[in-house]
Amino acid sequence: MTASAHTSHLRLDFNIADDYQTDQPVKPYVSIQVTRRNWTGQVQIDPEKNEISGSNPQRQDYRLGPDKPASFRGYFVSRFSEPFESYGTSHRANISEGTKSASGELLGAYVSFHQNTKRVEVRTAVSFVSIDQARRNLEIENPDSTTFEETVNNAKTAWLEKFGRVTIEGISSTDKEHDPRTIWYTGLFHALQYPSDFSEPTSRDPQCSRTFYSGYTDSVHETNDSYYQSWSIWDTFRAEHSLLTIFAPERVNNMMRSLLQIFDWSGRLPMWANMVETNIMIATNADAVLANAISRGFCSFDLQKAWTAVRKDAYEPPENDTQLLYYDREPDTPYEARAGLTSYMDHGWVDNDRWSESASRTLDYSFNDAACAVVARAVGKVDEAVALEKRAKNYANIWDAETQFMRARNENGAWAHGSWGWTEGDKWVYTFDVMHDTDGLANLFAGGRQGMKAKLDKHFDGGHNMHSNEPSHHVPYLYSLIGYASAAAERIRRIALDNYNATSAGLSGNEDLGQMSAWYVFSALGFYPVNPASDEYVVGSPFFEKVTLRLPAGVATGGEANRIGGQERTLVIEAPGAPTKPYVKSLCVDGRSIDRPVLRHSDIVGASLIRFEMSKTPTGWGEDGEL
Repeated sequence: MTASAHTSHLRLDFNIADDYQTDQPVKPYVSIQVTRRNWTGQVQIDPEKNEISGSNPQRQDYRLGPDKPASFRGYFVSRFSEPFESYGTSHRANISEGTKSASGELLGAYVSFHQNTKRVEVRTAVSFVSIDQARRNLEIENPDSTTFEETVNNAKTAWLEKFGRVTIEGISSTDKEHDPRTIWYTGLFHALQYPSDFSEPTSRDPQCSRTFYSGYTDSVHETNDSYYQSWSIWDTFRAEHSLLTIFAPERVNNMMRSLLQIFDWSGRLPMWANMVETNIMIATNADAVLANAISRGFCSFDLQKAWTAVRKDAYEPPENDTQLLYYDREPDTPYEARAGLTSYMDHGWVDNDRWSESASRTLDYSFNDAACAVVARAVGKVDEAVALEKRAKNYANIWDAETQFMRARNENGAWAHGSWGWTEGDKWVYTFDVMHDTDGLANLFAGGRQGMKAKLDKHFDGGHNMHSNEPSHHVPYLYSLIGYASAAAERIRRIALDNYNATSAGLSGNEDLGQMSAWYVFSALGFYPVNPASDEYVVGSPFFEKVTLRLPAGVATGGEANRIGGQERTLVIEAPGAPTKPYVKSLCVDGRSIDRPVLRHSDIVGASLIRFEMSKTPTGWGEDGEL
């Protein structure tokens, strides 16, 4: 199997005698499942073109969210390298030999070949626009003259444009299951797949216009840009989008324009857009995705519209906010946005006796407010930024000083009983879910930073850290931010060893569109974006002795390589002895000493050399800087 952007290429080798262990004549055949139960699709067979085409209306999450795109279809065209000897369709268990077209649920089509056929190649193109567009995708990306080897080489060439930019040295692992190089490159491969370019070419000219289907308008659009979908933002805002600003800067502005295009259509930024809004998970973390891009210099999109969009998130509750629970995957709801914003604006927390996942919402909305403030400052709305920064302190409203945990609260201010109020986590991980104000969080603990460090120790030593889900991802780096960088190094190395390996079970949790891998990619380089609404990365513990990165043109100029004249940059990250020396002893960027465990985006994309001095034993580095 191999693929291009909109096509697959399969090579099927038949050995009938070995496969079937029979002396009876058996013809090689291929069967295509077109639809499943309860979904009515259609299929056509064209023996003159050696082609099967069809469509399927099945859409995951079709009950979720307010959008019901009635004309949605996934279209396909499969073209075979050998002529059909026979063909037909199937409907449930009924086979209709010689039938060229059919529709229904549990629908299939099949073609068989001459008994002596040993190899068949199948090239399949997909489209969300039409069968004609699927056929066009096939002609553009994988025409009849394309050999299987050429498709393989084209795919390798496309991916090596990214992988070939990174050279890792200083690892001599004999444990193939835990070779960090394999894990790292696999992680980069995963992280560069989403959000997905949903647009389709109209010609072979790379400068041609593109076409795409929008479920928000239930219609087809033309564009000169790419249009991006698959926004698992509750997961990916944490590190995935920061990674894209370094490794795929040429795509970031288009991604931000896609977010704002969705806002134009729906009146809301997406939460979890899978063709259309699904309302899966909580909070308006697209605010942070926009702030992330802006803070890193990406500005080739409508900043005023970005402010309009995030301001609506911050101040306008969803429809029926006081009537709906907005529980996870509640069907047929309006755009959820910040459910419970009514009470959050009234008294500073989301009421547990009126909305689901209330405590997690309170913490996330506080972070979202900080992200909105970044966008406000970018467009000169200083007063509004100050107001949002003040409201971003609302996380403290659910701090229980007696138990030293974050806790859900009811409308009357009383603490909620039991372990309620959390989103895919518990009180342990969410007590540390203040990514934008670590100092303020530390001040809540009895004993300040020492008290927070003691709580972190209990969190990890007690087995409460669940790296398999995203709310835990920034937590080990909090040690660095409160003056205990060596403790961060120990936890990060342990998490990497326990949760990642180079086997088919190489991730401890759901990849969630690149976030799980983005954690490893950053951590192995030695830093991680704890507050993804800012331009800061917190230093941890680099895994490799030397990494050379040829950063794409535009990485230091907000993605605008051509307009601003940006060029490729080469960054070397050195950490001699890192595989056996986990602790940072000193850090320099182009010879400039870094005393606090924080790097800015400009330090990374503008530098030529980042050099760590490593130690086998804990050090005092990072403990004395003003944090």
